[in-house]
Amino acid sequence: MKVKKILYAAALSEDTHGSFCSAMEIAKTFDAKLFILHVVEELPPSTMAMLQWVDAEKITKKHYEEFRMDSVEKIRALIQKICDDAFKDDKTCKERVEGIKVVIGYPADEILKNIDEMECDALIMGTHSKGAVTHTFLGSVAERVLRRNRKPTFVIPSL
Repeated sequence: MKVKKILYAAALSEDTHGSFCSAMEIAKTFDAKLFILHVVEELPPSTMAMLQWVDAEKITKKHYEEFRMDSVEKIRALIQKICDDAFKDDKTCKERVEGIKVVIGYPADEILKNIDEMECDALIMGTHSKGAVTHTFLGSVAERVLRRNRKPTFVIPSL
């Protein structure tokens, strides 16, 4: 299997550090470039309806842009920390990250769309443990992606 480009779907939660280290290790193993994608979930239509009286479009556009910029900065800081700590002997660590993309949408749809648009050979995703009841009724982004993705996928469980 030849893997040169990997999409890492980053959730930016408390347990992101472990899955990001795993993503870097996998990219290093394949000598592949790593593209980082973070999806900011859209506000549900019911919330947008409640905001209709206060210029919702202007508020959400500003909110999303601020959140997007903040997310990019958090990802850059995480890359720096992980390269300095876990990969301090690997001088090519930061160079392995080819790009960071933060988009607004539905996570599973955006992950699937971006793996194709970026022409990635594989996908790495972290999962969150939310318990059996929540998982049964709501499913997970990882599960929705796995049902539709046809590329090699690494799913890293949270610790």
